[in-house]
Amino acid sequence: MTRATARFRRAASALLAMTLAGVSLAAGLTLAPAAMADAERDKQYWLGEAGITKAWEVSKGAGVKIAVIDSGVDAQHPDLKGAVTGGFDASGAGSPNGQKSLGVKPEHGTLVATILAGRGHQPAGASASPGPGPAAAGPDGMIGVAPEAEILSVSTWLGSANPAGKSDQDQIPEAVRWAVDNGAKVINISLGSATPQWPQSWDAAFLYAEQKDVVIVAAAGNRIGGNLQVGAPATIPGVLTVAGLDRKGTASVDSSSQGISIGVAAPAENLLGGLPGGGYAEWAGTSGAAPIVAGVAALIRSKWPEMSAKQVINRIVSTAKDAGPAGKDPLYGFGVLNAEAALKDSVPEAAANPLGSISDWIRVHRRGNLGAPAPVPTDEVASAVPTLPEPTVPAAEAPSQRDSAVGAVVVIGSVILFVVIIGAAVFQLRRAARNPGAAREEPDTGAFQTVDSGGKT
Repeated sequence: MTRATARFRRAASALLAMTLAGVSLAAGLTLAPAAMADAERDKQYWLGEAGITKAWEVSKGAGVKIAVIDSGVDAQHPDLKGAVTGGFDASGAGSPNGQKSLGVKPEHGTLVATILAGRGHQPAGASASPGPGPAAAGPDGMIGVAPEAEILSVSTWLGSANPAGKSDQDQIPEAVRWAVDNGAKVINISLGSATPQWPQSWDAAFLYAEQKDVVIVAAAGNRIGGNLQVGAPATIPGVLTVAGLDRKGTASVDSSSQGISIGVAAPAENLLGGLPGGGYAEWAGTSGAAPIVAGVAALIRSKWPEMSAKQVINRIVSTAKDAGPAGKDPLYGFGVLNAEAALKDSVPEAAANPLGSISDWIRVHRRGNLGAPAPVPTDEVASAVPTLPEPTVPAAEAPSQRDSAVGAVVVIGSVILFVVIIGAAVFQLRRAARNPGAAREEPDTGAFQTVDSGGKT
């Protein structure tokens, strides 16, 4: 077994142990009763502090589909009524439309979805306000960052043995490709792993999303969950990785991790989310910070439908409030999310995605080894038919003739240099034999020094 193969197998094993990035018992998931939601609404401090309520003066996410790749979403939650418009089960474990919670933490996807696109609800017995969207949203329940956006629920089974037998190496690329094929312009992945590496089976799917101009937002992971460093998929170039903040607006000790791939930081402590069955929970983690940022990406894509994914990401990171050491750093990335500035400021156009490109990474690291998997079938899912054309996923380029020629020159040059060094050594040894006093070894350092003996050569 080569060293590279062993590294890949270790990475694959770690990825099979992938866990949900935000919720754990150690993180203190606290169930809250279904309460009068003016109190619940008051707990959504991030709407004001991150500039989201001000951003709503410009956009509320209308016309944008956001895929939530997670444990499934309870579309019957009162705050998600009408928000979930399609879905797919990438796990194969029994949620055909992605609207049934699965896996080891079945509430997780609903928590994420309500932060992202909750619409609130009217109290029992109250008459609904006319018109769609947050202007008509009831005073009870949660209102999401992009309350007029649509949710595509893509369910996965991660963190425990999948009864359907499909691993994350199959589920994640299927989930990403289905989301892209079904019109998602933003994908939220609040999942994390214990390694920065990802299996090659993911390459083509993330490249496909990049080529189809989709913004992917991923959670950085949490220290309290054992993720001291950012793990895949948040390490994939081009992905907008989100770190977590505490209530003081500083990097969270427990509910975040660190790494050079972090793009922006958002609130991750004292969060609130919906649970299957209509309840709520207080929770913490970058699983909640990611949909806050994904929601802002949806606001931007709704305001400027023709804006490219790289420009959306650039707008978010370039308007972030710098924190920590000056400039980009491994705790805050480019800074703290500022939704109002992201929607209102004038931002110069970027030449490239400031967080890199999976296409460039593949060209360098997977040369000649990239295969294009077959598209995920969607003909059995009537709720969200394909809206984009078939992809063109190029294979990574094999080494060029020029590369081979350069390699040959280097080898020949090395041989010539070796012969010259040997010849010089023989010459010096012969000289030393004729002139024993010409050279000696220093007893302390072991270095050779020339000594003038006064003799003739």
